Amino acid sequence: MHKILVIGSSNTDLIVKVKRFPEAGETIEGIAYMQAMGGKGANQAIAAHRLGGEVSFITCLGDDANGQNTLQYYKEEGLDVSSSLILKGVSSGTAMIWVDEKGENCIVITPGANNMLTSDYIVKVEDNIANAEIVVLQMEVPYDTVKTVCSLAKKHKKKVILNVAPARELDEEILKNVDILVVNETEAETISGEKIEAIGKETVIAKLITMGASTVLLTLGKQGCLLKNEQIEISKKAFVVDALDTTAAGDTFCGALAARLSKRENWDDVLTFASAASALCVTRMGAQPSVPTEKEVLDFLKENEVNSNHKIN
Repeated sequence: MHKILVIGSSNTDLIVKVKRFPEAGETIEGIAYMQAMGGKGANQAIAAHRLGGEVSFITCLGDDANGQNTLQYYKEEGLDVSSSLILKGVSSGTAMIWVDEKGENCIVITPGANNMLTSDYIVKVEDNIANAEIVVLQMEVPYDTVKTVCSLAKKHKKKVILNVAPARELDEEILKNVDILVVNETEAETISGEKIEAIGKETVIAKLITMGASTVLLTLGKQGCLLKNEQIEISKKAFVVDALDTTAAGDTFCGALAARLSKRENWDDVLTFASAASALCVTRMGAQPSVPTEKEVLDFLKENEVNSNHKIN
């Protein structure tokens, strides 16, 4: 079985490049349009796969054209989706994405089949969790499903990486079953109930640990990231690049994180690699089309003269 199991959403992304975002009631002209595969679960699965991980992915798709195209795409990528759920008469998930000239984005998601990935189905495929080493989750599938996966992973003593995106509050049971909580500033504030501006990043992280998370990884965009648990604290600067589209930068970071942890790399090397992967991601348009390969990241690190112990197995 594969070392990394990603459970989460799949979407077809409809992407429009605009000079600026429109005001309410305003019609503007787009600069460019493209269609690509997306969804946070799929983005992270593809990222972990391309960046050196042995990955399987469980998602839910409809039997519509988008779902069929998505399945074919996964097969061409070499991603194992054999335990995924395919439903008749259900629309696959979609996301409408606007990207402005600064690389910032606005996204509207229609979950469709993603909302049908239920706890009952997860129980049926529990063996996938039992046979993995690392389980990766996000919040674009039902909350109860995430809760069930965390519980089953804890039962089988598996490492759980939870990226709380989109942001939402979490109950104590989930937090105590999560090994690595990956959050941006908004997500950290939503879960902790505190404002970073008021009490500082370190204090918010400390509260999340008190609430049950073993390790907290706070992503800070252009400012890098901050990792903290009871044993270590690491601050990592972001690589400076010209951003074209920030879509999937966080997902690429999470996929890289899982891939390098599965190779037993130390935290400093893991965060350096993940930061480089997300930096490359934002220089390209789209979600999954922007996810780099392991070789591309290693070449980028070499070009930027970053000393590390990364190797391609």
